[in-house]
Amino acid sequence: MTAKESTFERETVLIFDTTLRDGEQSPGASMTVEEKLRVAEILEEMGVDVIEAGFPIASEGDFRAVHEIAKRVKRSVVCGLARATAADIDRAGEALRPAERGRIHTFIATSPLHMKYKLQMTPEEVLERVRDSVRRARRWTDDVEWSGEDASRSDRDFLCRCIETAIAAGATTVNIPDTVGYAHPEEFADLIRYIRDHVPNIDRAVISVHCHNDLGLAVANSLRAIEAGARQVECTVNGIGERAGNAALEEIVMAIRTRADLLPFRTNIDTTKIMAASRLVSAVTGFTVQPNKAIVGANAFAHESGIHQDGVLKHAQTYEIMRPEDVGLARSSLVLGKHSGRHAFRRKLEELGYHLGDNALEEAFRRFKDLADRKKQVYDEDIVALVDQEIQDLDQRVRLESLRVECGTECTPRAEVALAVDGAVRRAEATGDGPVDAAFRAIREAVPHEAELRLFQIHAITGGTDAQAAVTVRLARDHRVFHGHASDTDTIVAAAKAYLAALDRLLRAAERTREGGGSRELPPAV
Repeated sequence: MTAKESTFERETVLIFDTTLRDGEQSPGASMTVEEKLRVAEILEEMGVDVIEAGFPIASEGDFRAVHEIAKRVKRSVVCGLARATAADIDRAGEALRPAERGRIHTFIATSPLHMKYKLQMTPEEVLERVRDSVRRARRWTDDVEWSGEDASRSDRDFLCRCIETAIAAGATTVNIPDTVGYAHPEEFADLIRYIRDHVPNIDRAVISVHCHNDLGLAVANSLRAIEAGARQVECTVNGIGERAGNAALEEIVMAIRTRADLLPFRTNIDTTKIMAASRLVSAVTGFTVQPNKAIVGANAFAHESGIHQDGVLKHAQTYEIMRPEDVGLARSSLVLGKHSGRHAFRRKLEELGYHLGDNALEEAFRRFKDLADRKKQVYDEDIVALVDQEIQDLDQRVRLESLRVECGTECTPRAEVALAVDGAVRRAEATGDGPVDAAFRAIREAVPHEAELRLFQIHAITGGTDAQAAVTVRLARDHRVFHGHASDTDTIVAAAKAYLAALDRLLRAAERTREGGGSRELPPAV
């Protein structure tokens, strides 16, 4: 670290979370307004400095989500994304009217490739648009962020001119995105240093970075940028986002906390909320976290090797560089059974990072008792799956009422389903190549649709023949992908529930398109 960089000891790095905007642009990860509100609530509890709540002009649903989050969130800054056009900026301003602390984030591409082929604008025209868009955003709020899309592939001197222009027009944050995940860590750090040395008014704005993970370097690029002078990092819970995703919030925060010897900074994040946020985002998007994912994966604090187990038992730090408790994990793995009461169940939920209201707790407790009657032992993983299913079911308009399946070596697999669709029951039956195929065909009979099944995946949550099956389903239609996830001790039931979860998202998206008068193209991830 250079002498110039070391002068920032223990400065705060602002965490700008874009799970609700860039994260939602992952194929199949769209969220309802109610789901977005729940995610925003936990982000605020966690201490996220800025919540990018959506892209208001994209749809009525996105506008309403930003507007509702702006009304509810009090401590975090609520941000809306806007392209460098008057219509986008005014729409974002309207959505953010109720916010106690609102920010408009406006962007335009600055790389030669994007300017020539996408914008079809000259550099001078782009500079003029930068100036005009920031000035227009300042009519709505004093907190304006400007981004140069594809900054890491832009001409450095032109990028610096754009940044200088944006700050002169009133931008208080300037964002340097590695939009396509192309940059190398040292190269990206050098870009930040170059900007600090060549933009004369850079001291009037916070430098932010937004890194994508196409080469698996998003977190590394973000951390090197911080060392080089960036003081805001744009990231997402679980690293979700377009293509290979974004820099993962939990990895950046815990790297800063764990390696304070090399990263002399701090964040405002309550790290004990990390697991709760991770599980909620996973539940509402249907994107399961890979077991070996850093910080929040199921294996992140698991030890199977005998040598590792022996070391951890003697002293945890032999193989653990972080305490599980620091990210909101409890140590125990088996506690509850069918004789456990509400008090013990509530306490276990709190240990696992869940805080449910009375009604939600009662429903979760009922499901737990049902599960405990079917399983001899109920593990933490079972309870996580159960509560995630409860979260998913809250807003689902298409639900499984009953399922009956016949199959075996001497009969054609057959399924009968009863579905609750907006409160009305629909029944159907079908045969198939197997019990799952028959169940899916019966659902299609009850709720006709043209979606293509792209993925059907099963894994056991715990060991044993009585383990819950976790099923992921992916449906595709009109170049859009919708995910569903469900769990049950009956694999066929779990499969049907996962299929319905994906179908529910598909139907909601179709409804939003009809309400909006047709689909609208979202901009590329900034």
